[in-house]
Amino acid sequence: MSRQTFDPVLRLITSTRIDALLTELKRLDDKMIFAEVHLLESRVYRGIGNLSKSKVRLLQTLYCPPHLQAALDLQSGVLHAEDKDYATAYSYFYETFENMSSQDDPAALNALKYMLLCKVMLNMPEDVTSLLSINLAVKYAQLREIESMRAIALAHQNRNLSDFEKALPDYKQKLSSDPTIRSHLAALYDTLLQQNLLRIVEPYSVVEIGYVAKKVGQGRQDVEAKCTILDKVFHGVLDQGRGCLIIFDELEADNTYGAAIGTLEQVSKVIDSLYAKILSKQQQRRGRNAFSVRSDMES
Repeated sequence: MSRQTFDPVLRLITSTRIDALLTELKRLDDKMIFAEVHLLESRVYRGIGNLSKSKVRLLQTLYCPPHLQAALDLQSGVLHAEDKDYATAYSYFYETFENMSSQDDPAALNALKYMLLCKVMLNMPEDVTSLLSINLAVKYAQLREIESMRAIALAHQNRNLSDFEKALPDYKQKLSSDPTIRSHLAALYDTLLQQNLLRIVEPYSVVEIGYVAKKVGQGRQDVEAKCTILDKVFHGVLDQGRGCLIIFDELEADNTYGAAIGTLEQVSKVIDSLYAKILSKQQQRRGRNAFSVRSDMES
């Protein structure tokens, strides 16, 4: 949804009327409607990209009935996913899914989709199949919404960009109509492009950029830009003059230097200990000599 979609509601919640409504709800002690208003505010602020205010509205929500708590947990999961905290988001979506499934709430499907999305974004696409085999999820497994997420997960697991690009038009309505899924597709596309590039270049020591671009179906400049970023992921350099990517074997860690430093530190400790003992003996010797001189003088 565009910002314009939320503008009428945004004007309402930023006006004095919403403050008057909340004041009246507090007076009536109607916790459920109070929570629903905060949930609506959170959704609106998230829709216009103001995540900080969206989180604040959720934190202001007090105890509420199970079905409303599930909706709040779902919104909390969405916000954590926006922050790339997919592990925490998954825990919220899982609780929501269990809660909504027990009440036969149709919205449980969304929670399950977001659970699958989190598994993919956590680079754990292989968990999608096992997740869909649990008792609560079985009845949703053949729905087209779930099939679309299964196709995305399989493309991610196989590091196959073409399968991902094929899934987008095949399941366009199911993927694009959900703003939460849609907002993560771009990041997922970049991840798959990176993984696909790695899969192509891994067998080679030198590979032409033109060949890589042809294999991934991308423009040469786009591939060059992506390969520059890949420098942080694998050992290699981009030779733009020759138009190729040079890949090096990953060097095994050499612990010789670290072991030598450790040995020197131990030697230093031994020397310090010996030096301390020598000083102690010298002080004792001086003490005995001073005592002997005093004794001679007294005698």
